[in-house]
Amino acid sequence: MSVPVPHTAELEFHKAALRLKKVVNKTPLTLNANLSRKYQCNVYLKREDLQIVRSYKLRGAYNMMSSLSPEQLSKGVVCASAGNHAQGFAYSCKKLGVKGVVFMPIITPNQKVKQTKMFGEDLIEVRLIGDTFDDCAIAAKAFTEENGMTFIPPFDHPRIIEGQATVAVEILEEQSDIDYVFVPVGGGGLSAGIGSYFKTYAPKTKIIGLEPEGAPSMKRALEAGHPVTLDNIERFVDGAAVKRVGDLTFSICQEVLDGMHLVPEGKICSTILRLYNEDAIVVEPAGALSIAALDAFAEVIKGKNVVCIVSGSNNDIDRMQEIKERSLQYEGLKHYFLIRFAQRPGALKEFVSHVLGPNDDITRFEYMQKHNKETGPALVGVELQSTEDYAVLLTNMRRYNINYTELNKDDNLFGYLV
Repeated sequence: MSVPVPHTAELEFHKAALRLKKVVNKTPLTLNANLSRKYQCNVYLKREDLQIVRSYKLRGAYNMMSSLSPEQLSKGVVCASAGNHAQGFAYSCKKLGVKGVVFMPIITPNQKVKQTKMFGEDLIEVRLIGDTFDDCAIAAKAFTEENGMTFIPPFDHPRIIEGQATVAVEILEEQSDIDYVFVPVGGGGLSAGIGSYFKTYAPKTKIIGLEPEGAPSMKRALEAGHPVTLDNIERFVDGAAVKRVGDLTFSICQEVLDGMHLVPEGKICSTILRLYNEDAIVVEPAGALSIAALDAFAEVIKGKNVVCIVSGSNNDIDRMQEIKERSLQYEGLKHYFLIRFAQRPGALKEFVSHVLGPNDDITRFEYMQKHNKETGPALVGVELQSTEDYAVLLTNMRRYNINYTELNKDDNLFGYLV
């Protein structure tokens, strides 16, 4: 019999699985033919995007709430979340017949607020407070104490972690011979749960945690030997972007993760589009993390059995234009310039007919206004059909003496103008 790794003795994996059996979907573990062919291995997708609330978060929320005493439940429960945790929490409240209060930032998209209310119906009250998750979390905890209620955290609690670990229970029930599991990491609840279960029951399996480049909180914590609070993070991958991982989740991940890898946000966007176009799979940015990381591990996973956790699909359709834009920039197919056209007739026509290649397309063009209302330089967005066309475009710019600035290479100017 396997001996549990440190910090996991209090995790009751199979009790959690029993609690959740009639509540959550046992999501499919499917062999993906396209990815398997590309990486010359067996790539299985654990489809938590097909969960009842379209993410794994229901598992931890329901497991903790169903473990509370009748007295605790009668006083009500509280959570702070801008997305998936709120929806899992709301569904759990409805299922258990418990009153719940969800604190969300004021900037939360209306679609997520509506989804949360839909799952919780009349048992849920949504309060929009603060501009950030941290602001609303502080308000939520204060409200919890003032009203003698129970706070249901998004990741840093044993019952939450063991609930998320039931993803691993289901995987090993279907496929026992697994070499690698790739897991998205936000606060660390999913990675701590999956890692703990595998290291207890299938210790030879390598567990690789994945974070977006702009929010490397677990990687920095592992490097420092303790959780650290990041000053600033890129929030685009909202399901995996936290400033600080949990203390408990960190202590477990420190023992059970075999590696951490950062994935560029642009690559995540390219993966979202490819999954949609090739496999008709709709995922949110965090849900694409595990698949987006495979290129970096292509050599070591050849001939292996690999599982990628597709953690969720709560993706607002309004974000698709931004996703496409980030993907094109990452792939080197979309470029922005600040161009100071010569003040002479035909300068713009010359740029279009001689500088641009036959397959280049202007996707944005606007003149900037100077303080004295005179026409200034033009902001020009150009989309290419291949990365090789970029060198040709720059050569043509120099040949025709175009005065330009490459905005893609200047983060400050890009953020201000584009």
